[in-house]
Amino acid sequence: MLNAPDKDTLLCMSLAGRPGNFGTRFHNFLYARLGLNYLYKAFTTQDLPAAIGGIRALGIRGCAVSMPFKEASIPLVDELDPSAAAIASINTIVNDGGYLRAYNTDYLAIGQLIERHRLDPAMPFALHGSGGMAKAVACAFRDAGFGHGTIVARNTQAGPALAQQCGYDWRHALGALRPALLVNVTPLGMAGGPGADTLAFEAAAVEAAEWVFDVVALPPRTPLIQLAEQLGKPVITGLDVVALQALEQFVLYTGVRPDEALVREAAAFARG
Repeated sequence: MLNAPDKDTLLCMSLAGRPGNFGTRFHNFLYARLGLNYLYKAFTTQDLPAAIGGIRALGIRGCAVSMPFKEASIPLVDELDPSAAAIASINTIVNDGGYLRAYNTDYLAIGQLIERHRLDPAMPFALHGSGGMAKAVACAFRDAGFGHGTIVARNTQAGPALAQQCGYDWRHALGALRPALLVNVTPLGMAGGPGADTLAFEAAAVEAAEWVFDVVALPPRTPLIQLAEQLGKPVITGLDVVALQALEQFVLYTGVRPDEALVREAAAFARG
């Protein structure tokens, strides 16, 4: 285990509208197990430019960026990695001597999960959402060869824009559409939110689907995932996403890639 932090400890952090504990526990667990002199702490802010400026000024090594800051942070960094530039959304900032480079490890994680679960690119899918995370997910599906997608979003600006960016259709609501793959990238089902008990897709659509993917990580089994499991559908959960993207952040911050067994331990610890 690590000794107490000292003057040489490197600080990593997160910025989120509603900070959680997963990243803090995941990173600090790995720092301790690997004997790395790092410390991770979650924050929120009402002054994003000042917060990003603090990363640069104080030599903070890295910062995870969550909703609602993924797009607003872009003009505040120095360079976008291709993973972020391709989708104009960031979730990770790495500070190299005051130079801030931004990445999108959500995009990288979604691509890994598509490959790991051998999702068929010929499957038509519907993606519910149009924010920064939805952009990362939609672009990952596009770049994995999925040609038949529908963006379902009430936002009449962001929804059509995302659909056009990826070459997909846009609908205000799912309606009678019954795609093989359902992907939720909205806060519906998120613990503590106003839609915590709400299904992201109607039950009839879940019944007709072949796969269900919910990016919401807390709780691990959202109402959508619970229904899909009851119906015997294969699922991909938000915890799968958050663990993979956190691992890629850890590697960017430290230059160390833990083995799979240790990553599983860290993810289990982080879930509490």
